[in-house]
Amino acid sequence: MTAVSRERRGGVLIITLNRPKANAIDVATSLELYDAFKALNDDPALRVGIITGTGRFFSAGWDLGAANEGEAVDADHGPGGFAGLTEYFSLTKPVIAAVNGLAVGGGFELALAADLIVASTEARFWLPEAQLGMLPDSGGLLRLPKAVPARLAREMILTGRRLAADEALALNLVNRVVAPEALLATAVEVAETIARSAPLAITAARDILRATEGLEVEQGYQLMRSGAIPSYQAMLASEDALEGPRAFAEGRPPEWQGR
Repeated sequence: MTAVSRERRGGVLIITLNRPKANAIDVATSLELYDAFKALNDDPALRVGIITGTGRFFSAGWDLGAANEGEAVDADHGPGGFAGLTEYFSLTKPVIAAVNGLAVGGGFELALAADLIVASTEARFWLPEAQLGMLPDSGGLLRLPKAVPARLAREMILTGRRLAADEALALNLVNRVVAPEALLATAVEVAETIARSAPLAITAARDILRATEGLEVEQGYQLMRSGAIPSYQAMLASEDALEGPRAFAEGRPPEWQGR
């Protein structure tokens, strides 16, 4: 049985990690996840991805059983890095993490690599790596301090402190918290809302946000206007940039061409 399943719902690709008991991720599973995210990226009909898990865990992170059997701590997890997403920097489409349960270590890092997080009330987030003689070097060290206050990020990294879903929401670490039975439907609703926007605009927005993160506003403007962000230039020169205002004036839904 495959550890990763895919389901298409219109322009949304739902990627589900199903590897009992804890959805732990070894190299083979990372490669499967990467293949799913690459399929999202390469298919023009797909607009948004959702990554979720089954059972009590979203993901327990790195498969320590595989480690015990010889998988190296610095093993090559493929082009997308650990879990197929944490280093997939050329992915042009947004991903929503629908966190159904425990997001531990690399599982938390997988969620952090997504654009948005919708969490079940059963979700919990923590990084236990330091207590296991390792470091959360698949994004925890780099992304968490940008997502929560720096001192809290240090505490979570150094002590393994856990965050419940409601605390994660209060810290703006997650976008929404919903009942477990509403999780996937809510994630799909958010994804479909994104998919109604112009694809080139979504790609450009993601690229600009990433390129200007940490810059002062003036520096961000300079970079954005410099022509150094190709997706922004492509959006400005696109047919879709004309179609949006035209459709609005004519009182009809826009027909995006992605060009």
